[in-house]
Amino acid sequence: QGRFVESGGGLVQPGGSLNLSCTASDFTLDHNVIGIFRQAPGKEREGVSCIGNGDNSYATKNYSDAVKGRFTISRDNAKNQAFLQMTNLKPEDTAVYFCATASICRVFPHAQFFNHWGQGTQVTVSS
Repeated sequence: QGRFVESGGGLVQPGGSLNLSCTASDFTLDHNVIGIFRQAPGKEREGVSCIGNGDNSYATKNYSDAVKGRFTISRDNAKNQAFLQMTNLKPEDTAVYFCATASICRVFPHAQFFNHWGQGTQVTVSS
């Protein structure tokens, strides 16, 4: 079973932006939905966003209240990738960000229903 490879994390000042990439390794995204989660030190893993299957232009996109209006999820099935554009970053966005797949976004944000977890990428928002 393959897994995601996440990239694009880093250190950014409050109000800044980052673009995360999730690349599927040894599996294809095809009909899977893609969820993005994050985990801050000492906290439980929380759901950030979920994008439905199919083409990016019509796939459903769900966001947690904490990131709605600031983050945008997208997917490129031809490249076997998903992306999270993060703007107006806040210190509370600091966490390790993970990508995973499921059969439907209806199970989001319940992480136990997701598979193909990657190692994550660190995002730190600090001045």
